Amino acid sequence: MRTLFAFSLLLLLGWQSPQDPPYDFIIKGARIIDGSGNPWYAGDIGITDGKIAAIGRLDTDLAKNFKDVHELIVAPGFIDVHTHVERSIREQPTADNYLFDGVTSIITGNCGGSVTDLDAFFAELRDSAISLNVATLIGHNSVRRAVMGLAQRDPTPEEQTQMEELVDTAMRSGAVGFSTGLIYLPGTYSKTPEVLGMAKAASRRNGVYASHIRNEGNDEQMDIFGAIAEAINIGREAHMPVEISHFKVSSKKLWGQSVKTIGFIEKARAEGLDVTVDQYPYTASSTNLGVLAPSWALADGDSAMKMRFNDPATRKKIVADMKKSLDRAGRNNYSYAFVARCRWDSTLEGKSISQINKELKRKATLDNEIKTVLEMIEKGGASMIYHTMGDEDVKRIMQYPYSMVASDGGVIKFGDGMPHPRNYGTNARVLGHFVREKKILRLEEAIRKMTSLPAQRFGFTDRGLIRPGMWADLVVFDEKTVTDRSTFEKPHAYSTGIHYVFVNGIAVINHESHTGARPGQIILGPATEKKISMSE
Repeated sequence: MRTLFAFSLLLLLGWQSPQDPPYDFIIKGARIIDGSGNPWYAGDIGITDGKIAAIGRLDTDLAKNFKDVHELIVAPGFIDVHTHVERSIREQPTADNYLFDGVTSIITGNCGGSVTDLDAFFAELRDSAISLNVATLIGHNSVRRAVMGLAQRDPTPEEQTQMEELVDTAMRSGAVGFSTGLIYLPGTYSKTPEVLGMAKAASRRNGVYASHIRNEGNDEQMDIFGAIAEAINIGREAHMPVEISHFKVSSKKLWGQSVKTIGFIEKARAEGLDVTVDQYPYTASSTNLGVLAPSWALADGDSAMKMRFNDPATRKKIVADMKKSLDRAGRNNYSYAFVARCRWDSTLEGKSISQINKELKRKATLDNEIKTVLEMIEKGGASMIYHTMGDEDVKRIMQYPYSMVASDGGVIKFGDGMPHPRNYGTNARVLGHFVREKKILRLEEAIRKMTSLPAQRFGFTDRGLIRPGMWADLVVFDEKTVTDRSTFEKPHAYSTGIHYVFVNGIAVINHESHTGARPGQIILGPATEKKISMSE
């Protein structure tokens, strides 16, 4: 009787025979940084069915497989809240550049640009299989373009209703929120009431408002302070959380003003508004060449744009606006603007506008550089890197408790173009350069900004922490050697020092090599009507 009671008790406690070990995998001998901001502690992690089953001192005989990581750091997989992968994840579903940087989950659809048919997008990812987890926002620019094209006007009541319905449909299909890119076409033509109406549609479905604000510098129409206030007010009126994307000060004349911009966030939070920000750890941004021209000159498509460029009176106004914008930014030429990718002439990649102007045998004048920019836009434009920020602002924003780490990158084809190094090394740069070398942050605080804070922001309740029952998205790295190797001069280089990465309990990076595994899932928003999983 006593033996039978003991055996029954073991069954109740979850005991299984040695032939059927309870853990699929044990990570042994870890220094665990759990994502909460708390200090590391020693322990083992047991994984079963893709989730964390136990943490503590675990017997490796109870696992089908185990790995002794010899006191390496084990943290939750990094969550990148700001990416642009709509096309690239379909072309390269293994997403090597993100995984080698420790990223296990990404949010795409930022800056107002997303797919609009989320059901089809998710189905395609499900069919191809992906190596990391993907969530998406629904983008204002994409919705506006679908309804209004590139028209520079207010929507009709019918168009406004149609756009709000598209946002609602996307939220029900699985979007985690609504994004804007208010310096880009055609969102730059919108007024606040239009954006607010669509934000309210997302808010009714418990979405987040993520905004590339209307200005990040010193424009005369709306400077960075007015743009931040607009984003916060939209959150206030729509009754929804606000995420301000790639928080920065991009005008040289305003360097140091991050004290004031952070103050806007602090004031909003003191008033009870849920506002946070994200940031990439570099002093250069990356976007398209067209942002150098006044947005009104680009309205209504390529034909209308070319007519304006070639009309003498209109061109004179375009040039005047470009000069004024450059002056307000504290610059007198385009030597800070470098080509990252140019589909119609790859020989321009890695060169500044000033260099290209010189190679065209033109005198080094601002008028000639503007001529070069406008000619390049007419030929199809380019993806650019803009060196516009100051070190102290980057550091100050990084130390702000409510800022999280994000790349603003995409899935990169290795060796193609001269992309921003943030596509390869964002997280490793924070861990190696800013934590280990500069001591800007504690390691545990940096990890919090990459894990639990992003998970909290976007409602990923089962990711971002090392806790029993959470998905086993884990990164194993050496805090003494983790390094970003990607530079502006030689961008195509994976981060080092990240030894293992697990996505949903499956090793995707093993001994700093991609295993080829594709265990990624689609992370769906809170209003999803039909649950879609990668296994369906």
